[in-house]
Amino acid sequence: MNDIVFTRTSGWIPSVVREDGELKLMLGAGADANHEPRTFTFSIGEAHLAVIREDLARHLLLWSAVLPLCDAAGTRGRLDENAAVALLDPILLAAPADVDALFRRIRWDRNRLIAHGADIGLLERGQVCAAMRTATETPDGKRAQEYRADRLRAERGAVLGPLDAAILRYTGQYLHGATVPRRMPDAVDPALLPRVMRVIATAEQASAGMRIGRDPRRGKRATDRSDWDRMTTAVEAAVRRAHPELADDAVRTVSVLMCSEAADRSRSTPMEDDEEAAGHRADVGGSARKTALSFTDDKGVEKKWLRDGPRTAAAEFWEFVADRSAGDNEVFTIEDEEMGEGIQLHFYADSIARVTTLREGVGGSDPEYRVEYSLVDGIGGYRNLVSAFVRGGCAALEQHGPWMPDVAEFERARRRRNAR
Repeated sequence: MNDIVFTRTSGWIPSVVREDGELKLMLGAGADANHEPRTFTFSIGEAHLAVIREDLARHLLLWSAVLPLCDAAGTRGRLDENAAVALLDPILLAAPADVDALFRRIRWDRNRLIAHGADIGLLERGQVCAAMRTATETPDGKRAQEYRADRLRAERGAVLGPLDAAILRYTGQYLHGATVPRRMPDAVDPALLPRVMRVIATAEQASAGMRIGRDPRRGKRATDRSDWDRMTTAVEAAVRRAHPELADDAVRTVSVLMCSEAADRSRSTPMEDDEEAAGHRADVGGSARKTALSFTDDKGVEKKWLRDGPRTAAAEFWEFVADRSAGDNEVFTIEDEEMGEGIQLHFYADSIARVTTLREGVGGSDPEYRVEYSLVDGIGGYRNLVSAFVRGGCAALEQHGPWMPDVAEFERARRRRNAR
């Protein structure tokens, strides 16, 4: 049973407890194998308690120095108590110059001190005691996150000006570049917001009329990477041309914002609207040739489409693909049994086969087919081919060739493309 002797209002700053009559410093750090917080203790003396009670700065410095020892203990190892105890006198009882010298020799958690208000400039010059004159008991985790983000940028040579930083704050990517960008005008200094909005307006003009379609091959919410890349190129070129002073990080976050918003608009539209926006709605109305189609995947699952149904054949097929496509399920077929023709899409190879029945099987004989192969350029190419087949069958695919009946010839063409 531990009796608390001294604790501060902030829950994570180490407390002093009495355990079996002995004073100990107790702190939580890291997690065990079950992701539960770990608690460590080590012995201290009355003189150490007096300093911890009266001097917040020294208390925080001790915490910063002990945390790396807790990290070294891992998920189930023991704290090196001897090493922890050896830090007590040099940090709590020594002169400031000696404390500064110690911190130049040991590992310590800089971010913890920054979160509690330490002066960053003094810390980086090795004057840890002077830096802690501004220490606060209540932490500011965002301050430490910003410092860590700035350090990572500095390590890769990225230098931000005030406008660059404001743009990153506007998109919510100042702290974490991997987050989905969003519009956060309230996070920007009001004096800089008009300049930020001019940059955003440049990006919006550059991407006006562009769209990022869906890629059902990778699931219901996946988007077309080639569309994304095209929008990225257009936005970044326009922003760099209009605002050459911006750092790469700022330009990149603006392009990602535009692309993310375009992708979200695409994901929120029904498959029919997505097909229409991409210009593939030719399979409805009086000109549509197909009246019934069968869709199958590589697992033998089948779905029927009838012309008098509520949805277009292309939309129905791509939704079938989005539901069924997987790493081990990348071959999909559309077949018109009445006309004796079909197409087989090979997503793993960016290729397609068109199959035409030349002779039906009679009297137990096998039917005769003509199979021709062609290469496909991304999801846009597949959409064009599916739309053309639905509209006019295999004959309508002729213009989308070349079509190669020889498998060996096709494989050579595929290898040449892949080698480029």
